[in-house]
Amino acid sequence: MSEPTGLAGEAEKLDVADGLAALRERFVLDDVTYLDGNSLGALPAHVPARVEDVVRRQWGELRIRSWDESGWWTAPERVGDRIAPLVGAAAGQVVVGDSTSVNVFKALVAAVRMAQEDGPGRNEILVDATTFPTDGYIAESAARMTGCALRPVPPAEVPSALGDRTAAVLLNHVDYRTGRLHDLPGLTAAVHAAGAYAVWDLCHSAGALPVGLDEHGVDLAVGCTYKYLNGGPGSPAYLYVRRDLQPRFDSPLPGWNSHAEPFGMRPDYAPASGAVRGRVGTPDILSLLALDAALDVWDEDGVSVAAVREKSLALTDFFLRCVGAYVPDGRVESVTPAAHAERGSQVALRCEDAGEVMKRLIERGVVGDYRAPDVLRFGFTPLYVGFADVERAARVLARTLAG
Repeated sequence: MSEPTGLAGEAEKLDVADGLAALRERFVLDDVTYLDGNSLGALPAHVPARVEDVVRRQWGELRIRSWDESGWWTAPERVGDRIAPLVGAAAGQVVVGDSTSVNVFKALVAAVRMAQEDGPGRNEILVDATTFPTDGYIAESAARMTGCALRPVPPAEVPSALGDRTAAVLLNHVDYRTGRLHDLPGLTAAVHAAGAYAVWDLCHSAGALPVGLDEHGVDLAVGCTYKYLNGGPGSPAYLYVRRDLQPRFDSPLPGWNSHAEPFGMRPDYAPASGAVRGRVGTPDILSLLALDAALDVWDEDGVSVAAVREKSLALTDFFLRCVGAYVPDGRVESVTPAAHAERGSQVALRCEDAGEVMKRLIERGVVGDYRAPDVLRFGFTPLYVGFADVERAARVLARTLAG
């Protein structure tokens, strides 16, 4: 079939007008069209030199002195304060460390404990029925540990499922399969009206769209840093504890790093004050400081989350237009909501033989990913993805589907 030539020209004009286009030079990229930043963000170009300094000078020369002289000891809170504006939080409420799974466990158990302190009968946890599997696994374990029943509920049905027994609700801000953006303000308000606590997983939203944790009164939140925050493979996750809840935050993993006197070596545990309560063991300094360096792009370049969100929506709109123009009818179906208020920063297309199709796309230089049984996922990181990338990806997808 003939391809509309006008979209390539439109992409070129959009890239020229893009206020974030210059940021692409801040990342290590090649000729591949990389649309998998929702799984692993690209490498910021300045990170290797920063990591080399951490390894050669801070570790190699200063050695143990770096806990004080290089700020290693306070890095989990300091880096947390750098993430805080990206998720709409004031300083002193985010601590970085451990994995998303570990932080989900801390947050959910702590939420249930607070609910059960509030009054008797709070013995049920609601969990997003469409959640990323690990959240469901952790929720099941947290329910057993706290004596709660676990009930999976689609996010849209949460308000009607809430009741006097509800202790905590674990939800994903963006559905990892479909890219659907859930109503964080509305659902949080509904949870609070029922007397329960809201725990949000921000893995697929932080760094791609506004979150507004403080504005919307979210109780607890967790997220990873290797997707839209470009912290690197396995970079540590973060935990948000709303300021007024911090004195009540009772972590199920009390470690020496969250002790009020970590070097007192006392046999009894006494929690530190503030977000430090979310710490457990010794921080992963190398990956933590790689993340610290990766966050420079937000500070040094004055990037706003609002500008990123505007471009994200423009990119996904344009991709859907290009797919509609290039791909023959009936070959793919978008399962990502068309409405901006319901869309994250990815587009998911249902497609027969999706696994094989994605394999061929990657061979042809368009990198997305595949989720069983039939979903092609394309993630759009506005810091380095341009409109020409979007047009090319749709064009190559059409050619791939044509054989």
